[in-house]
Amino acid sequence: MHNGHRRAATSLVTAIALAVTGLAGTAYGHGVPAADDAVDNGAAHDHDHQHGGEEGHLPATDKNVRLISKLKLPNVTEGKIADVDVYKGYAYLASWGGVGCDNTGVHVVDIRKPSKPKVAGFIPAPVGSAPGEGIQTVRLSTPAFTGDVLVSNNEVCGDGGVGGMNLYDVTDPAKPKVLAEGVGDFTLGGEQSEKANDIHSVFAWDAGDKAYAMIVDNQEAADTDIMDITDPAKPRLVAEYDLTETFPQIVQAAPENLGEIFLHDMVVKKIRGRQVLLASYWDGGYIAVDVTDPKNITYLGDTDFTDPDPEAAESGLDVAPEGNAHQAEFTLDNRFVIASDEDFAPYQVSARNTDDDTTVNATQGIALKEEQTVTGGTTYVGLACHGGPAVPPGDPAAMDIAVVERGSHVEGGVCTYSEKVANIEAAGGYDAVLVVNRTGTDACDSQAGMIAEGNLPTFGVSPRGQGFAVFDQPYDNDACLAGTGPATLPVDIGTKGDRLTFSSFFDGWGYVHLYRNERGKMTELDTYAIDEAHDPEYASGFGDLSIHEVATSQVRPDLAYFSYYAGGFRVAKVKHDKLVEVGRFIDEDGSNFWGVQAFKHFGREYVAASDRDYGLYIFQYTGR
Repeated sequence: MHNGHRRAATSLVTAIALAVTGLAGTAYGHGVPAADDAVDNGAAHDHDHQHGGEEGHLPATDKNVRLISKLKLPNVTEGKIADVDVYKGYAYLASWGGVGCDNTGVHVVDIRKPSKPKVAGFIPAPVGSAPGEGIQTVRLSTPAFTGDVLVSNNEVCGDGGVGGMNLYDVTDPAKPKVLAEGVGDFTLGGEQSEKANDIHSVFAWDAGDKAYAMIVDNQEAADTDIMDITDPAKPRLVAEYDLTETFPQIVQAAPENLGEIFLHDMVVKKIRGRQVLLASYWDGGYIAVDVTDPKNITYLGDTDFTDPDPEAAESGLDVAPEGNAHQAEFTLDNRFVIASDEDFAPYQVSARNTDDDTTVNATQGIALKEEQTVTGGTTYVGLACHGGPAVPPGDPAAMDIAVVERGSHVEGGVCTYSEKVANIEAAGGYDAVLVVNRTGTDACDSQAGMIAEGNLPTFGVSPRGQGFAVFDQPYDNDACLAGTGPATLPVDIGTKGDRLTFSSFFDGWGYVHLYRNERGKMTELDTYAIDEAHDPEYASGFGDLSIHEVATSQVRPDLAYFSYYAGGFRVAKVKHDKLVEVGRFIDEDGSNFWGVQAFKHFGREYVAASDRDYGLYIFQYTGR
C-alpha cells in the first residue's frame, strides 16, 4: 500500500541506476553508471543550494523524525556520496565514481557524539576505481587476525582502475591500514586476467575460526563469489555460483520482462546457529540461502514478483512488475523480509518486432516522451563508434530505427552509448535507436540496463538473439558465450530489417515489499510506496522518487527505515502484516538519500543516512 504523505514540488538531479557502457569486453556493473555516461536529467541547478535551488525537489517535511545532525563532507560534488555504514562510533561513506573518478574512496566520520559529527579521515580507493554499494565494517576474530575490518567494492571508473574488493584494518579508524586491495575473481571466461573483475557490492561475516566475504561479480554469470578472508591480508576465492543454475526454482516463468537476472546486493545473518544469506537477485527475487559451508550452500526460500504489480494496482494500474530486487534485510526477529524494489523509470517501455510478432526486451536509455509511440523499419548501423565504419543515413521519408551493437571496434576500447547515439544523430534520418548486446560471457542473450545522452529515443540493451532475429539471421547463444559466434551481426551495414514498435506507459517509481520469512516460496504480505511515486504528475520534475535501501531496526522487530532518494528519509512499522508509514523527513532544500543504517548509541537507536549531494545525516525516530 502507498500511504505516504502527499506533497507538491518541481525538478532535481536524476540519480541513475543500471548503467552499462558500450565497452568491447567490460561490463560496468549492476546499478552503477560509468562516468562517461552519467547524465543529469534535471533542470539547471543553483549550486548555492544543497540540491539545486528552492525548486526541483519535494518540499520540506518531517513527522516523528528528529534531525540530530548533518555534516557536509569535503570534495562532494552533486551525486558523489553513495553507501553508508556505521560501526563502533564511526560512519563510513563511499565517495563514488559515477560522477567523476576523482576523490573516490571512503570518508571516515567520528560520530561518537551523534549531535556533533566530525571528519576523521579519508581512505582513497585504488587509482581509477570507486566504491558504491559495498561499504561495511565487521569485527574479525580468527587465528590469523583480530580487529575491525572495513570492506569496500571496486568498480572501474578511469584509467588504471582495478576491480575486486578492498580490506582495511580500521581498529583505529583514524589510522586505517591497507590489508588488501583489488582482490577477487581473476578469471573471466575461463581465462586468467591481471585484474580482478569489477564488483558491485561486498558483504563480510565472521564465522568463528573462519571469516568470509561475498562479492558481486559484474562480469560473469557466476556472479555470486565467496572469498575466504580468515587472513584478511590474503583473501582467496573459495566458491562461485550462478544462483539461477544452482537453484533454478528462483526463476519466474512469467512475466517475460523478468529476464535480466543477476546478483545485486546481499546480507548474511546468523539465524539459529546457521549463516543465512539474503540475496537480492535482480529479476530473480529475494533468496534465502544457507551459506554456513560456502562450498556446499543450500536453498531455504525465495520470492516471486506478483503479476500484475500489486503496488501499481492500488493506483488502478495494470502493469507487469519491474522486478528490480535491489536490497533487503531480515527484521530483528527474523519473521519478515523487507525489501527494496528500485525503479528509476516511472514510464515503462513496451517493445515488439511486429513482423515476427515477438517481444523485444529493452529498457529506456533515452526515454520516449509520455505516452509516445515509435514504429518503423530498421537499419543495421554496426557499432557506430568514432573511428569505425561510418553510420549510413537513415530514411527521412519514413520512420527509421537504427539497430546498433554494444561494444567497440577496437579491442578493449571504450565506446559509450552516448557516442553511438551522437554518431547516429549525425548521420541523420533516424527516429530511434535499439542497442543489441555484444558477445562475451557476461553478454550475448542476457539483457542489460543502460543510460545515454542524446536526442533520439534509445532502447537497450536487448538480447543478442533478438537483434539477429530483426535481420532474419540464425543465432546460437552457446556459440556466442563460447566466443565462436560472429563478432558482429552477419549482415552488411545499411541492411534493412523488420519493423519494430516502441511505446511508453506510466507504471510508477520503485517501492518496498514485505514478505513472510518462510521455507520455499515466501508469501508477499504488503507493499509500500510514497503517494507521489504512483501519481503521473510526479513522473518528472521532482527528482527520483524511488526507494533505494532499507535498514531494519536493531532494537524493534516492527520498525524499518528507508532511504528514498528525493522522497527523503522514511520510517515504516509492520502492523498486522502491513507496512504503515509512521515517520518522514525531507530537508529544506530537498533530499537525495542513497544509504541508510541503524545503529545503537548508549542504548538509543539512531539512523545514519547518506545524502548523495551533501554527506551524512543522523536521525532519531520519535514515534511509538
